[in-house]
Amino acid sequence: MPISWSILPSPVDDLLLISEAGALTGLFFRPHKSSDQEWVAVREKGVQADDEPVIAATRAQLVEYFAGGRTEFDLPLRPAGTTFQLSVWERLTHIGYGRTASYGAIAAQLGLVPGASRAVGLANGSNPISIIVPCHRVIGANGSLTGYGGGLDRKRYLLDLEQRDDTLF
Repeated sequence: MPISWSILPSPVDDLLLISEAGALTGLFFRPHKSSDQEWVAVREKGVQADDEPVIAATRAQLVEYFAGGRTEFDLPLRPAGTTFQLSVWERLTHIGYGRTASYGAIAAQLGLVPGASRAVGLANGSNPISIIVPCHRVIGANGSLTGYGGGLDRKRYLLDLEQRDDTLF
């Protein structure tokens, strides 16, 4: 099954959606710390397919999310990463809409030794499915906004979107 891709305009700039074998494998901002490579590579080896079922569902759910009508995503996901990265990304999906968690809290939830927050941060920064695997909900221990592959302005936008009272149905 070929790699499918689509570009979705959004309030945080264009998003590159990538699916393969019936699952979402990537969602990248442009620009993103590493996604310019993805934008070029996937368009060379993949097929633009806005109507591919996973891509179409992702597009629809993201439109609902940005309009304030969706607080959870229901999509088949298949991010590529190490066992550790996959465990961190899975944990991120448990941070509820409108909530945040620190890197240290996630490390503790995973049963890691104190000080493992740096490893969690590195895994968080490698998340290939932004927004849907909500790496934007991870903040510093003191409540500060810390690094985000899509940029801190986008992180602030997403967190503010999720805090607005009128975004809940």
